[in-house]
Amino acid sequence: MHHTVPPRTPLAPGWSDWRKSRRSGGQSDCVEVANGPGVVGIRDTKNRSGGVLVVDRDSFAALVGAMKSGRL
Repeated sequence: MHHTVPPRTPLAPGWSDWRKSRRSGGQSDCVEVANGPGVVGIRDTKNRSGGVLVVDRDSFAALVGAMKSGRL
């Protein structure tokens, strides 16, 4: 399940600091992630006010697993 948080909508209390992927290095096509209560927020590093994709932790783990295995 996923939801999009509209631009300029404050995130729910409890979100941790946004961080860039360790694997992004110096590349410009990066995303940032933040943990919330039971969910993970994902946003574009170059367009931080452009909205946030919010997914549950299991979906995020499946996405990361697919990327690491080369399925994506």
